This record gives sequence, C-alpha cells and structure tokens, in this order.
Amino acid sequence: MPFGLIRDLAAEDAMPNTQQLIAEGVFRRMTSSIPEISSVAWSSVITGTNPGVHGIFGFTDLAPGTYRLVFPNFNSLKAPPFWEWKRSGRSVILNVPSTFPARPLNGVMVAGFVALDLERATYPPSLVPHLREMDYRVDVDAQTAHKSLPLFLQDLEHTLQARIKAYRYLWEREEWDTFVLVFTGTDRLAHFLWDAYEDPTHTYHTAFVNHLRRIDEVIGEIARRITSNDVLMMLSDHGFGKLEYDVYINFFLRQRGFLKLAKDPPRGPQDIADGALAFALDPGRIYFHLKERFPRGPLSRADREALLDELTAAFEELEIEGRKVVQRVYRREEIYTGPQAERGPDLVLLPHDGFNLRGSLKARKLHGKDVFTGKHTHADAFLLVWGEGARESTPDRPSVSDVVHVMEELRERRRG
Repeated sequence: MPFGLIRDLAAEDAMPNTQQLIAEGVFRRMTSSIPEISSVAWSSVITGTNPGVHGIFGFTDLAPGTYRLVFPNFNSLKAPPFWEWKRSGRSVILNVPSTFPARPLNGVMVAGFVALDLERATYPPSLVPHLREMDYRVDVDAQTAHKSLPLFLQDLEHTLQARIKAYRYLWEREEWDTFVLVFTGTDRLAHFLWDAYEDPTHTYHTAFVNHLRRIDEVIGEIARRITSNDVLMMLSDHGFGKLEYDVYINFFLRQRGFLKLAKDPPRGPQDIADGALAFALDPGRIYFHLKERFPRGPLSRADREALLDELTAAFEELEIEGRKVVQRVYRREEIYTGPQAERGPDLVLLPHDGFNLRGSLKARKLHGKDVFTGKHTHADAFLLVWGEGARESTPDRPSVSDVVHVMEELRERRRG
C-alpha cells in the first residue's frame, strides 16, 4: 500500500482509525528494497539489513554455479529475524511473507506467502487444528481473479475474516512482547484492481475502498487494546501505482545482442547459450555471464567494468512510445553491502512510473500487458509509529531496513 493511498483514504474518513493514529503519531513516506518485491522487502524489514547481509535478492535465484532456478525460503535467510535476537522476548508472528517453513521460536508463528502447506507453516504444530477450524488461509487464490473478479473479491473477504479470527485468537490466548500481523490481501487487490481505486466510477471502486475500511476497523480495535506502555507500528513493504506496460528485459537483451539462447523457445535459464553476455531474472536483476560464476560463462572479471558501462547506457536509452523505461540503473556495489553481496545481480533496474519489468526468457516482444492493473513502487511505502518516543526514534526518510531498529530503540526507551 502506498503512502498516498493511506493518507488520502484517512483524510477522506474511509480509514478514521488510521487518521487518528496519523494525527497523534509519526507518519512517514518510506522507501522499499531494491528491487521492490516482497521477498526482498520483508526480509529487510524483519532483519534490519540489506540483501548483502540477509541474502534474499528475489523470489527466484540460481543455485550457485548452475543454471537451475531455485526459490529461496526462510531457510535461505542469512541474517536472524528480530524475534530471534537476544532480549526480543516472546513473539506472535502472523502471516509475514517469506517465513516458510516456520521454525521454532519463543512464541507462535504462522508463516505467510509463499507457504506450501499449513502444517509446515505453523509453530507450534498444536495450533494447526485451531486454524483449520477457522478455515484459515495463508493467501488469496489469485488464480480466481483471472476467471472472475466477483469470486476473487469473495475469496479476499473470506481470507481477511479468517486472518482476523486468527489474530484475535492468538492475541487473547498468548503471552507476548511483540505481536506482528500482516494483511497481504491488499497487495492482491491492488495488483488486480488498482484501476478501480483510481477511478471512482469503476464497478469495483467501492469494493476496493471497503476492503481498506475493514482493515481500518481492525486497526482501531488493536489501538484500543494496547496500553500506554505499548507502541503501535504500521507499515507497507512497498508502494503501488498504475501499471501501463510490462517490459520484457531479456527480449531487450536479445535484441541488443547481449543474450543468446541455445533453444527457442527456451525451457528456462538452462538454455542460456555459451555466447551470452548477460541475462535478467525478475523483476529487473541483470546478471553477467562470468566464467567464475556460471559453467558456460565467457566473461572474465576484467570484462565486467566495460559491460557495466555498456549495459547502463543501453538501459538508460530504452524507450517505449517516447517514454524512458528505466529511472535508474544501480550497480551491485551501490546497494548491497555485506558477506552475501557478491551473490547479488551485477545491475538492478528501477523502472519509471507505469512500467513493470519482467524477466521471462520466452517473451517474443518488448512490451505487453496482462490482467494486472497495479504494480509495486519503490519510493512510496509508508511507516506510521504511534506511542511515546515515536517522533524521536523515527527517521525523517526511513527505509524498510530501518523498521526493526526503530522498534528496538523504542523498546530500549521503555526498558530504560
């Protein structure tokens, strides 16, 4: 959810409880991770580190020294989440993305997207029958939206109500020092129906706003339950905006001669050919085909600097219908620091508004459009902190990796 949407709906009284928290607390525009995708952003939120430390660079990666696509999960995280830090106390962690499979902790966890089954998503296991009684769902069935938006909205509502039941059950039965509750339906809603939010005459505009109203009701309920010694923090892991074009970066690399494939259509990264110089993984991560990193890579480390310059210039020139696609080209060294940094992409592309970068190897055109009407954005996530000491502890321009440090500083103030 973007800063502007929360600000506007609160001001319009669609989210009155949030409006009160904004008036009494600290409300900041927050930058997301680079790239601005949930697996990277939430890993940064819960560890307080960048991908060069926590090691999560995207929803997908390549196994070291191979072209085999892998899907990093909670076991891939190289930095401890805050609930495993010393003096963190007892935690309830409900629906945080990229925490599957759940592992033992001092408290309770129900992992969020992507969770393959509820049993391995839940700790302790004794909680599973209670979740099943609630008809708890880890996520909305997004495939429904491809078939029927009314059915998608029904599923969204059911998932939200089950999540609220689970939060109330755990709040009332568990002793805890930190309670984390994540609503991910807002992301699914904005992907499929961002146009409905922007257009008040849209068939589903009211449904979009009403979903946020119901979440605001829960926010108000939580605010009334906490004490003067507690702190309430609200945040989004990234912003959202209008999606006009999906841009296929590997097609562009093929056009410019940087990428060659051994088969057409390719099965996947395993069909990247010997002569390829670079390729992309979602959403805009560019990897150089270095011989020290990939079995068929033709490039030496000495070739890297020239290719950095050449590809940066190529991406900066990329236009669709007279509009620049790439807002900024980041080198790995600019955004990643830490022991995992060398595993990261050589370049990361930040798109301009309206453009969504895709890493499909099978694309046969530079740009297109699917059913999504909304896309993630980097610069307009939000952070709202409410409680004593919030103003002193919250940076003017926070990033997702600052969140737990704000939380820890506020915790120390209370201990002091």
